Amino acid sequence: MMRMRNARRGATVGLALASVALLTACGTSGGGGGGGDNEAATELGETEGQISILAWPGYVEDGSNDPAVDWVTPFEEETGCMVTTKTFGTSDEALNLMKTGDYDVVSASGDASLRLVAGGDVAPVNTDLLENYDGIYDFLKDQAWNTVDGVNYGVPHGYGANLLMYNTDVITEEPTSWDVVFDKSGDYAGKVTAYDSPIYIADAALYLMAHQPDLGIENPYALDEEQLAAAVDLLKQQRENVGEYWSDYLKEIQAFQTGDSVVGTSWQVIQNVLESEGATTAVTLPEEGATGWSDTWMISSEAKNPNCAYAWLDYISSPEANAAATSYFGEAPSSDAACEFREDCEAYHAGDADYASQIWYWTTPIEDCVDGRTDVTCTDYAAWTSAWQEIKG
Repeated sequence: MMRMRNARRGATVGLALASVALLTACGTSGGGGGGGDNEAATELGETEGQISILAWPGYVEDGSNDPAVDWVTPFEEETGCMVTTKTFGTSDEALNLMKTGDYDVVSASGDASLRLVAGGDVAPVNTDLLENYDGIYDFLKDQAWNTVDGVNYGVPHGYGANLLMYNTDVITEEPTSWDVVFDKSGDYAGKVTAYDSPIYIADAALYLMAHQPDLGIENPYALDEEQLAAAVDLLKQQRENVGEYWSDYLKEIQAFQTGDSVVGTSWQVIQNVLESEGATTAVTLPEEGATGWSDTWMISSEAKNPNCAYAWLDYISSPEANAAATSYFGEAPSSDAACEFREDCEAYHAGDADYASQIWYWTTPIEDCVDGRTDVTCTDYAAWTSAWQEIKG
């Protein structure tokens, strides 16, 4: 998957995923010791004085990029844990870096988190040790991308939906369905835009869930071979009308400003930028629902500074810090309390459980069907990657 990770800098990301058949985990022992067993910490000790964080650009800002943007310094002053940060551009890069054992904490998207769990690269997290965990929205907790067999592997950060954007001069009535980019995409031939990633296959699967129920799709990330083939066929039809696949959000902004794109997948933050610049665009959540994302802060199973790692997870979940980080990126925060430090929560539908229930958050496609089926083998991300290459030609 490719995804913009910093709304102000336009960084992009990508991934390729191998199948996961068995989910196992290596965790930290009681007292915060790093690595070796499969249990979460039962208590915490003194902080170690430092922490190494692996993160998407824009998630760990210390004022070096913008003196006015700094939520790291308060953490250092509060905990004594001096922060060293490395940013990554793809989930594959993060996965490889985590295997070195050099990082205590990582910010992981839902399409990468199960790989980290399966590889034993991250530890179970005892959320009872986190003061701010209770305030996090319930609909972000205990989900397939952050919890395995009832065991939590991290703390939700923020979330957002992949919305339908359209040019209001061209499409004068608000669309109610994704059919404008699928079955009716020919009406806008050459000016349809789509997300450039194998994970976009889930968008087609979501559409088919509603319009071809006989396929039996119950979860857009759990596709058997027949269901995947149907999604691929739909995306091949769409391909004829796609003017540009995008991964850099700046390019999508430009395409809608110039009129090269008039309809396609987007994010609320992109609409915010376009609206501020006077563009004739709008976004909507169609009746079929939408795919989306919810990132997770996870602790390395080999963390050298596990007490500082827990301190970071708790701090970044605190209302003020979470508000700063999610606002800077351009997504909904993880708690209502964070909205007290933001003025734009309404635009992101923060805390709206009904709205959130329409979002199918990115989840790693694996052979063990995440929809609970046991009578078939589902297609994994490797199969999705091959299919995406076939779609784009």
